[in-house]
Amino acid sequence: MLKFVLPKGSLEKATFDLFEAADLSVVRSSSVDYKASIDDPRVDSVRILRPQEIASYVQEGLFDIGITGRDWIQETNSDVVSLGELKYSKATALPIRVIVAVADSSPAQSVKDLGDGVRVTTEYPEMTRRFFEESGVKADIRLSYGASEAKIPDIADCVVDITETGRALRAAGLRIIDTILVSYTELIANKKSFEDPAKRHAMEQIMTLLTGTLEARDKVLLKLNVTKEAKEAVVALLPSAKSPTIAHLASGDFAIETVVAKRGINTLIPALIDAGASDLLEIPISKIIH
Repeated sequence: MLKFVLPKGSLEKATFDLFEAADLSVVRSSSVDYKASIDDPRVDSVRILRPQEIASYVQEGLFDIGITGRDWIQETNSDVVSLGELKYSKATALPIRVIVAVADSSPAQSVKDLGDGVRVTTEYPEMTRRFFEESGVKADIRLSYGASEAKIPDIADCVVDITETGRALRAAGLRIIDTILVSYTELIANKKSFEDPAKRHAMEQIMTLLTGTLEARDKVLLKLNVTKEAKEAVVALLPSAKSPTIAHLASGDFAIETVVAKRGINTLIPALIDAGASDLLEIPISKIIH
């Protein structure tokens, strides 16, 4: 039913891992094949292309649905439907930021401090042009094909680039002075395809599987038993999406289960034991669907 396009490059592995976990495994003959398939009745075909191109192709109707970053949607000014953010990137769950950076030695504290004629190197010429125009700075914008940070200050005065943590920029002796965009990965759709009720329903079902998988990544199901006397103390320690599920046992004790964040489980479990819990089970979760 749906012609799908997925990103090649830095997002490729993270995207394939997400689809695998969502039971939408992407199958191709080799790691360099640009055609693939998903064994799902909602997916007709799959292509794997550079994320820079995906938003434009989806807008044109060459594909019904695709995954790319908000940065490339903005750069290409593509008119597509966003089905929502998918909060993952190549290394973390953090968004990327499109930033303006200068050499540490530069006196500039913001783009407005850069004079007319400032040389800017970037892989985002259109977004950069709009941002500098809105800031009232006439910039000499030069398209970069990579290694942009290495061009400061000899070839360019500042760089518009992406970063997740800022570590690479700091290592290159650069300092961020402005943020143009905070960008998550998004599932996008062609407008005409989205207007088709059957296709829209299929898109929304796929989005449910993907977001449910992402939400489950950092959570576990915790099950435990507790006596009547220790119940209140144990429940008080338990975070929960809504409230813990509590059931009576034949012995008169209680069985409790709840979803908790994976982070902090190393201190939560000993605290629960100290409070009187027993028979604890920590169970991985594949999806959380609301």
